[in-house]
Amino acid sequence: MPLAHFDGALAVVTGAGSGLGRATALALAERGATVVAADIDLPAAEHTVTLAKSLGAGGAAHRVDVSDAAAMEAFAAEVRSTYRVPDILVNNAGIAAAGSFLDTGVEDWDRVLGVNLWGVVHGSRLFARQMVDRVNALPNRPDKPNLGGHIVNIASAAAFAPWRGMPAYCTSKAAVLMLSECLRAELAGHRIGVTAVCPGPTGTNIVANAALLGLGTDARERLRRRGEKALRMRDQAPERVAERIVQAVIKNKPMVPVTLEGHLLHTLSRISPSSMRLLAKIPIPQ
Repeated sequence: MPLAHFDGALAVVTGAGSGLGRATALALAERGATVVAADIDLPAAEHTVTLAKSLGAGGAAHRVDVSDAAAMEAFAAEVRSTYRVPDILVNNAGIAAAGSFLDTGVEDWDRVLGVNLWGVVHGSRLFARQMVDRVNALPNRPDKPNLGGHIVNIASAAAFAPWRGMPAYCTSKAAVLMLSECLRAELAGHRIGVTAVCPGPTGTNIVANAALLGLGTDARERLRRRGEKALRMRDQAPERVAERIVQAVIKNKPMVPVTLEGHLLHTLSRISPSSMRLLAKIPIPQ
């Protein structure tokens, strides 16, 4: 069952210090949710909370590295003890890495999978347990069934669009999409919805902060400038994706592609996998 409204809801958003995480936190706050903004950059998360409070909602900022299992366990315990069990969890924290498979070292794989996949695993595992326990602890009334909550995992159009230039990133996002499908099947019986959101290119800092592997300094800067220019030309604000996240929670959508590229790549992956394999062969521009 979806959460039909957010007034009085408690929402935890990771990677909430900027970009899509901040836009999502503010979209939920604008609708009355109290937001727990988590980010590895505490001042950025605190600024998000300041903006949320200007909308009339409560909130608090926490510094946490989503790839750190112990840190996430401490964070989840603190949320429960300080506030309560959250109604909404948005696993948004993510990083990008571009480079060929042979230029992607073990440390690069650990970093990308640690944030993009393990961060989602840690958040979902810990907060889903809290949600399930809350449902089980309350008497269920047929006229007013207990709503367990909703988990949103931010994947990417890269989840169904392989590319030789981003093997680690594409792999991590494909795993997030599959994990979301598995969680949705398991948690449905506890009235907990799960949605994977798969945006195409969006105007965030992900290109500016991406690791560009196997390239010299000049090539890295050229590629970064091209990526940032492409995002500016597309002019896809993170607020648009945030609105789709809000609607996905309300309607309990299983998977939501966002932006023209997201819809196009999803459609191609279903009707013409061979086209996706051809696109995957496009080299990284130098």
